[in-house]
Amino acid sequence: MKINFRVYILLLFGLVNTLGLAFIFPQVSRSQNAKVNCPTPALESFVRHQVNRGENLETIAQSYNLKPESIIAMNPNLQNGRLTVGSNILIPPYNGIVIEVPTGQTWRKLGAQYKVRPDILFELNGCQSPGKLAFIPVVNGKRYRPTIAKSPTQPSANATNQPIQVSSYPLSTPGKIALPYGWQINPADNEVFFHSGIDLLANKGSKVQAIAPGTVVLAKEQGSYGNLVIINHSGGLQSRYAHLDNINVTPGQQVQAGDTLGVVGTTGAPNFKQPHLHFEVRSRSSLGWVAKDPKIYLQK
Repeated sequence: MKINFRVYILLLFGLVNTLGLAFIFPQVSRSQNAKVNCPTPALESFVRHQVNRGENLETIAQSYNLKPESIIAMNPNLQNGRLTVGSNILIPPYNGIVIEVPTGQTWRKLGAQYKVRPDILFELNGCQSPGKLAFIPVVNGKRYRPTIAKSPTQPSANATNQPIQVSSYPLSTPGKIALPYGWQINPADNEVFFHSGIDLLANKGSKVQAIAPGTVVLAKEQGSYGNLVIINHSGGLQSRYAHLDNINVTPGQQVQAGDTLGVVGTTGAPNFKQPHLHFEVRSRSSLGWVAKDPKIYLQK
């Protein structure tokens, strides 16, 4: 049975109020998302806004750094522009729309249809194949650069932190970048994927060291990362060191720049077999730890 999409959204909104977003969008799994180091799927990042006295569609949209059309697209009952004080409306994380995905569609086909790069659609939707619903950064035929919506009560998720004072390189000697940060083609299977750090070539057994002072918050085997060390630094920043052969630190330990964390190895599921260090820098945001380009923090 086919349901008119506007009616579908209204029904969806009612269920969201009752059951919550995580229940409505079960096809987007946080555990699956973590495995591929992908940003939180757009469909998991919606929030509800309670309309206050004196607010209108334009002021609400402005407070979330969105276009009014994006909010209307998620709340068809607002087509007339009227808001009821005390009512709840769905707020998307980006300018865009939610669509029902026809059977057999791919991100490449959807990208061609909506004139949006397929890699952007892939990332916005949890780095997995299309499900029953998808978020598309298009409103009224106009493409929008995906920018995290602000929250009136929380700091902006894409706010820029000041770079930490990096006084050490993550390896004892500089290594060649074998795989850079961002969207890449996996050398193992030629699939497009989002690489959340940089891969630095180094001999197996080479020392891996902290780039700045901080606190070790994780030091153990962690799935595809292999042996992983995570350090939290001042300024809401974090560094990660993966595929280590062994680990020389423990959670809670305070480290200084240049302290040895372990040595280079091939543990976990690296993108290629040659020994290397997978190195990440992440920034704290209202949506969690967001990956940044490590090169920015290693430049002197």
